[in-house]
Amino acid sequence: MRRICSRVLALPMKVLELIVPGTCLTCDNYVARQGGCCAHCWGKLRLVREPICPVMGTPFSVDMGENFLCAEAIADPPPFGRLRCVMLYDDLARRLVSGLKFSDRTDLAPWMANWMRVGGLKLVEDADVVLPVPLHANRLRARRFNQSAELARRVAIDSAKPYLPECLIRNKATKQQVGLTQSARERNVSGAFVVPASRRIHLKGRRVLLIDDVYTTGATAKAATRALKRAGASSVDVLVFAKVETHDT
Repeated sequence: MRRICSRVLALPMKVLELIVPGTCLTCDNYVARQGGCCAHCWGKLRLVREPICPVMGTPFSVDMGENFLCAEAIADPPPFGRLRCVMLYDDLARRLVSGLKFSDRTDLAPWMANWMRVGGLKLVEDADVVLPVPLHANRLRARRFNQSAELARRVAIDSAKPYLPECLIRNKATKQQVGLTQSARERNVSGAFVVPASRRIHLKGRRVLLIDDVYTTGATAKAATRALKRAGASSVDVLVFAKVETHDT
């Protein structure tokens, strides 16, 4: 049975759509093609569009003018250059992220990654290499796959960019960030990331695109960025699927 399923999934998309009806990515309603959302769910998605903060990617309700920064970027300038996301983190975004992360819905990764590639097109075009935020080895064994790596791999493949997951490792078994305060999150991931000495040559002077699923307080992305820049990366941009809403929206 498993062999049959794998053969079906390996079929070209046009053939697959004739055999398996498309279903909405966030519910069970049928849709015209694989990888789409039904009209009901699409209308509820809080997609991020211009105008946005040029640094944090936070959407503004009105156009504040070129290079106007959100309060978050002014109060706590990040070590990375730019952050971009597809949508704000709400119930529908949570369903997609949780489905990929905790329910083994790796079939969601190509569709989510395509949205990320389109939504962060400028970041993708400017990048020399693509890396995921890594999991610690213990958590990777327990979960069996890294959801950020699934997204990053697809973004890299679809953009013809080098995918170098081995260039950043998580050498500290951190606690889950959920429920922690901002300061606790920062302490939790402090020193958690490192670039192996043998891999620094692949990052030196290069522009890195760091991929994750959700941006909450930024503690993880900032810690990973600092490790990459210490290793010689010329710049780091961050691309995520969803971002927790801030008061600038």
